[in-house]
Amino acid sequence: MIVGYTSGVFDLFHIGHLNLLRNASGLCDKLIVGVSSDELVAYKNKKAVIPFQERLEIVRSLKYVDAVVPQYDMDKFKMWQKLKFDVMFVGDDWFATEQWQAFEQKFNDVGVKIIYYPYTQGTSSTLLNEVLEKLRNESAPS
Repeated sequence: MIVGYTSGVFDLFHIGHLNLLRNASGLCDKLIVGVSSDELVAYKNKKAVIPFQERLEIVRSLKYVDAVVPQYDMDKFKMWQKLKFDVMFVGDDWFATEQWQAFEQKFNDVGVKIIYYPYTQGTSSTLLNEVLEKLRNESAPS
């Protein structure tokens, strides 16, 4: 059995999230998804719009997802030590970054394959938040 793993904030769930999870589930027998805690999201000086428990339930409800786990740490290798997955799915916006080159070496040493998926152009939670903020400001009374 091939166990796959991916993780994310999954705030303002959109088509990019769905595409990643659907495609990942097609390449493994069991897909485990880590959902970043609100505290972990705060490390980027960001705040999730959707509360952590709700994001867990949204992701858990998807037919492509077999299990959901909280993600409290950015260290994906620590998660592998707990879950022992065979393949990890990551957005290609992380490809060739210093952080992921280090992860690739560690994962290669234990036989874990990393598959990078194309980042969905034109759709992201960051972009959705920016549009919502602009709309809020435009509709605010002067």
